Amino acid sequence: MTSASARILIVEDDSGIAGSLDRGLTRVGYTTRTVATAEEARSAEDYDVVLLDLGLPDGDGVELCLELRARSDAAILVITARGEEPDRVAALDAGADDYIVKPFGFAELTARIRAVLRRSRITDTQVLAHGRLRIDTRTRQVTCDGTEISLTPTEFDILECLATDPGRVVTRQEIIERVWNTRWYGPTRVLDVHIAALRRKLGDPSAIVTVYARGFRLGDPQ
Repeated sequence: MTSASARILIVEDDSGIAGSLDRGLTRVGYTTRTVATAEEARSAEDYDVVLLDLGLPDGDGVELCLELRARSDAAILVITARGEEPDRVAALDAGADDYIVKPFGFAELTARIRAVLRRSRITDTQVLAHGRLRIDTRTRQVTCDGTEISLTPTEFDILECLATDPGRVVTRQEIIERVWNTRWYGPTRVLDVHIAALRRKLGDPSAIVTVYARGFRLGDPQ
């Protein structure tokens, strides 16, 4: 799948913004569908990227993000006027892959869409093993003791970054540059949110070790 062939679901209740996004993204080659409510978003199918406004008339955007993430591996980009750090953290913790504050430029939006599509694209076949963990970089599947663990695209990329050289401490900046393609300009607290989510999903707080003032590394196999 090339970036231009991706299918994008636009969840936006402002008809002016929705129409502008729809026209612009269609013009550069994307296939788009626009919905204005959470209910319509829940019934939508077959999309690769979701552009999700948090201020919907029939539900909370963060809760909708949780629902969409639970049933889909599609990349979720939150587009909202809410720019405070707690809002960013809540959305990212709910499974969003990126967060864009209105107003934003169309060039920035398309760059971020390309970035999340690159992160979610299937890569060369390779299985990274570390203790009970197996990380298949082709299928983007993670198993622990043979049981599959469901991760968001961003969580997978962070884990893959750490597992490529599991004994090495990877700095916060290196993770951000590799996972967010150097395009994240917000607080680095978002990385801690994703690390916490990974620890919960791996079922072991020591699975990822924080090395004070340096970064993170995978914990020693149990």
